[in-house]
Amino acid sequence: MKYIILLVFIACITSIIVGYTIDVSYSQKLIGGGVLGLFFVFIPLFSYHRWKGRDIKEYMITKENLDKMRDNERRKK
Repeated sequence: MKYIILLVFIACITSIIVGYTIDVSYSQKLIGGGVLGLFFVFIPLFSYHRWKGRDIKEYMITKENLDKMRDNERRKK
């Protein structure tokens, strides 16, 4: 999965760079395709890969998490 993500990232960045450097009639389409690829393909794949297997409740603000944060803050003082 990480190799697919790396390949998509390199392809998108290459498309953007080639679109800026080469003066052809479809250079704006290369830039746009690279940006769209970054936002609609790379970022969701990367986010899925990084968050896979994690419990989302650990990152939500709940009563228990607020109590833990308050206890940690009191211990620091």
